[in-house]
Amino acid sequence: MKVNIYGKNITVTPAIAEKVEKKLSFLDKYFIIDEEVIANVMVRVYRQSQKIEVTIPTKVALLRAEASHEDLYAAIDIVIDKLEDQIRRQKTRLSRKNKEKLAHAFIESEEHYVEEQLVKTKTITPEVMDLDDAILQMEMLDHDFFVYVDEETNEIAVVYRRMHGGYGLIETQKS
Repeated sequence: MKVNIYGKNITVTPAIAEKVEKKLSFLDKYFIIDEEVIANVMVRVYRQSQKIEVTIPTKVALLRAEASHEDLYAAIDIVIDKLEDQIRRQKTRLSRKNKEKLAHAFIESEEHYVEEQLVKTKTITPEVMDLDDAILQMEMLDHDFFVYVDEETNEIAVVYRRMHGGYGLIETQKS
């Protein structure tokens, strides 16, 4: 695995780079990571804390974690722990997926309107996958929803985490 380390408001020293690379190398004990995989690490310094963000796009899933702490080396340890937890959860889900299929979730419509400003715009390219894989990706990214192209209908769909437990599915159709 190759590691790209970027610093914002900080110069990435060889000691920081060595610590990050050494810690990320421990992830190899969980699963095989190709040499072509590039781990992107962003280190940021704020007034009273340091933040580290790690993104690793593997063949199985996108691993992403971030952590903030007063001490940069402690933040590195925390983000590695989060990545290890994601990998463990993913292994568990993959083993369950082979044993049983998840039940399809149904949507209950709720309407509430909030007038707020648009803060961020993000463009994505939805990938073709089944519902189980979409739920797995959503959980791995620790997001509340995930947009994908359903492999059965070949239409864009959104799976989301419901506030009272379970998952919801929004399917689209052409008018």
